[in-house]
Amino acid sequence: MQMTKEMVLAKANAASKNTLMETLQIEMVDYGDDFLVAKMPVTPRVHQPDGVLHGGATAALAESVGSFASHIFIDTETYFVRGIEITANHLKSIKEGFVFAKATFIHKGRTTQLLDIRITDEANNLISVCKLSTISLPKKS
Repeated sequence: MQMTKEMVLAKANAASKNTLMETLQIEMVDYGDDFLVAKMPVTPRVHQPDGVLHGGATAALAESVGSFASHIFIDTETYFVRGIEITANHLKSIKEGFVFAKATFIHKGRTTQLLDIRITDEANNLISVCKLSTISLPKKS
């Protein structure tokens, strides 16, 4: 059975219960053939001491959406996904509202995947550009 967009998003969001994603209030909100989008509220919970979005929270958002994207596009009965490297270039700060992370594939290999993740605000201003490498490893029987 082909999973619908709603089914994919519901499955991803259900998997976030009792995890860092739930703590940071990260929610998967859009999905297509080659992308996944998540959103996260920018509140004092994810601020640096001076009141702007913490780069570590941004990186956690990027790794969460990128890892989920890789997970969606593999055979999860046979493989599991792990992030192996992330880079983040922070271009603009934000104090409140929401940030959106759109993960798209640069490379979708059998073993390794490379994703481009653009973090934007509600006005579509670019906040950060991230790259995530993931690896698909066989589950032990």
